[in-house]
Amino acid sequence: MPLRWKIAALAAATACLVALAVGVLVHVWTAMDIRDRARMDATNTVYSAMDVYRRTGTLAGGAELDPAELPAALRHPTGDDRRLAYDGRVEGNLGPSVWGAQRVGGPGSPVLAVRINMSPQLHDLRRLDVSMAVASLVSLAAALPLAVYGAALVARRLRRVAETAARISTGDLDARTGPALEGARGRDEVTDIAATVDLMADSLGRRLRIERQFTADVAHELRTPVGGLLAATDLLPPGETEDLLRARVRDLRGLVEDLLEISRLDAGAEAPVRARVPLAAVVAEAVARTGLDTEVAEVAVTASRAEGRAETAEHAKTVDHAEYVAHAEYVETDPRRLERIVGNLVSNAHRHGRTPVRVTVEGLTVVVRDHGPGFPADLLLDGPRRFRTGAADRGAGHGLGLTIALGQARVLGAELRLDNAPDGGAVATLRLPPPPAGARSPRDGAEADTRRPRP
Repeated sequence: MPLRWKIAALAAATACLVALAVGVLVHVWTAMDIRDRARMDATNTVYSAMDVYRRTGTLAGGAELDPAELPAALRHPTGDDRRLAYDGRVEGNLGPSVWGAQRVGGPGSPVLAVRINMSPQLHDLRRLDVSMAVASLVSLAAALPLAVYGAALVARRLRRVAETAARISTGDLDARTGPALEGARGRDEVTDIAATVDLMADSLGRRLRIERQFTADVAHELRTPVGGLLAATDLLPPGETEDLLRARVRDLRGLVEDLLEISRLDAGAEAPVRARVPLAAVVAEAVARTGLDTEVAEVAVTASRAEGRAETAEHAKTVDHAEYVAHAEYVETDPRRLERIVGNLVSNAHRHGRTPVRVTVEGLTVVVRDHGPGFPADLLLDGPRRFRTGAADRGAGHGLGLTIALGQARVLGAELRLDNAPDGGAVATLRLPPPPAGARSPRDGAEADTRRPRP
């Protein structure tokens, strides 16, 4: 149940309890007042009637001598005192009543009695109860929309704070809860929560900016000495030592280049250079560049306009070279960045998983699957993190490949999702955005050149 309805229900329940309490108190107080007035009237009437009877010998004020309806408690009063008794009997419009009685003389003399009928006053009391119930319902009907509206204002502000917190959790550190504070007079709990969320975002933003700046500075500072090291390895005499040193320096240069690329992605300095290219051909070229034994499968989907149904045919082959010509689907994307993503995913699958590694192209989706231990649970929950590879059984590495792939996917406007297959193995799914409406496929003319110069 939404918060506004909970608050409205609580307000309605509170109003009902207040109305019920007030109604009960008014009813009880009025009923007691009616009985007290009746007792007072009975006492005064007996006094007046006794005075008239003793002076004139006549009965006045509705007084009677030894009436048959007189309650048993008043039939034999002692002494000359006036007595009162409540009679709850109801006969038509007569009753309940209060009786007053007094002997006209000494012991054994007749009893003069007066009956005060409370039926009209009790009828007025029932009408008062109905009026209060109707007034309470009308007030509740008028107050409930106001309670819903007030609760909606609070809930809307809380929802904006929650949306801002969700945006911050996804990496949008520029999100702030400013709109949640609009219309708020003074400070309240929602204002404090919003201010705390903004303060948290500011703190996270400062820390991340410091971290990103540090990464960029380190990468820039290391680029020149690493380049010098690579050049110096050319002066070493040929041999096993030279090969080992050259490999390590190349790994260090790759790490520096990856750090520079991450710093550019963090700074938002990357912009795609889009071209309309056949997706399967670009994927096959990227896989071939890795030089790893990887199977590429293209699932071609063709739609029948006459029947409106889809036929799916799978054509798979192991990529040993870059001569793989696709014909199924064209996309408008940056082929260099797409190759970077696919290459990183394939390399990650071989480094941390086990063969066979399979790449499937279907429509605008590219799936990379290995048969290793799968992605660790914290990576699936929090996403890839730099310099962190997860579980020990995932192998060695710097933890930058998936980070770069995810960043390049954001630049392309694509979605990169990491999962584990039910039967084991890691699954990386890249979904590219559809081409803009009205875009012409190169099938009708010259196809885009997907061949990229090898490094």
